[in-house]
Amino acid sequence: MEKRTEDFFNGLITGSGPQARHTSPDALPRGPRTVFPMPTAVALPAPPFPRRLAMLVAVVVATPVASLVAAALPAAAAAPAPPRTLILAHYMPWYEAPPASPAWGWHWTMNRFAPDAIRDGRRPIASRFYPVIEPYDSGDPHVIEHHLLLMRLAGVDGVIVDWYGREDFRDHAILHRNTGRLVERAARLGMKVAVCYEDRTLRALVDAGRITATDRVPYVAGDIRWLAEHWFPLECHVRLDGRPLLLSFGREGLDDGEWSRARAGITPAPAYVSQQQRRTAAVGGFDWPLPKEGLAAIDRFATESRGWPQRIPVAFPRFADIYEQAGVHASFGAVPDDDGRTFRTTLGRALEAAPAIVQIATWNDWGEGTMIEPSREFGTRDLEAVQELRRRHVDAAFPFRPADLALAVRLLSLRRADSGDRGPLLDDVARAIAAGDAPRAATLLDACGP
Repeated sequence: MEKRTEDFFNGLITGSGPQARHTSPDALPRGPRTVFPMPTAVALPAPPFPRRLAMLVAVVVATPVASLVAAALPAAAAAPAPPRTLILAHYMPWYEAPPASPAWGWHWTMNRFAPDAIRDGRRPIASRFYPVIEPYDSGDPHVIEHHLLLMRLAGVDGVIVDWYGREDFRDHAILHRNTGRLVERAARLGMKVAVCYEDRTLRALVDAGRITATDRVPYVAGDIRWLAEHWFPLECHVRLDGRPLLLSFGREGLDDGEWSRARAGITPAPAYVSQQQRRTAAVGGFDWPLPKEGLAAIDRFATESRGWPQRIPVAFPRFADIYEQAGVHASFGAVPDDDGRTFRTTLGRALEAAPAIVQIATWNDWGEGTMIEPSREFGTRDLEAVQELRRRHVDAAFPFRPADLALAVRLLSLRRADSGDRGPLLDDVARAIAAGDAPRAATLLDACGP
């Protein structure tokens, strides 16, 4: 294993908790079905007025008259530079783990694995892979901060969070709470956020008698109105063509006409993007991994979406689900990792198309093995690929390098060990990373001691 990956493991603190809870999930595995602004520069204090005046006089004296006259005249209208592509990662807020939660949630156990039975330094979890920071709780504020700062260091602009609405049904309320924490922290750290609405949850709500079939459209409309009141207006929310972005996953909850009615009268009207196929009410579609088709599905999406007003291509590292081993259902199929070539190929092709948004699927779906979050198996390899390809296709001046990724891990380790006395200093570390100042973040971390 390369040294950068070994360093990534060093100093991480783990915990233990009660026995696993074996319950039915709120959100069964979905499978492959058929913008916080970038951190702004911190303004330095203005010099005293006399100094500013002296600087202005010096500039005027040293500047030719013709240049001053030209500067005073209206500039010729220049074509505005096209907005750069946003790189967003699909984010799962559904993990429950002690001590933040009373028991291990379904997405770590799938009612088959017992994470408390540690063997060979690993907790048995519902994944073929293992997170560097250990299995975690999605509501843990330190984990949320860690994820967002690690994305910042990797060149990921923000998240498209998987959202099941607000209903207190199964674990919907927990996911909604965790999403709220994610949105709040992302806004503070200068990261972008958007919502992907899981409309397939409507069938479960109808089957459970929580809503009737005729309630489905007003139910979704109520959720979208809530988004329009609370998250769409935020500066950190992703906008597409000047409107707040809203995605939907699946096609089982509402048909095309019902989606049109659910969005009617919503202000601000979202830029709605549906999964893979463009619905009637949508401005476009977003691609998603289809393991039975592999990379050929990417070619098909590129062809079918060519005439759409908007399209969001997908990049993914592999597909290696655990469903069959967990006894949930048959596997959806597999796409090989191919020593990182699958991710580099899909991300490179997506960025070459220069769309408004590229979606990475996913940041942390450990059950389907599509995560780029660092794992013991792959270390930081996929995040380093994002850094490289971002510099090549999006932002040649992107400042962070592979060694900088360890800053977020060091911060998380200190957060977990902190009794409260170093909180303000660690907050400064987070702000330095968010502002793009890796040297200052490293200096502050060194000041915290081992």
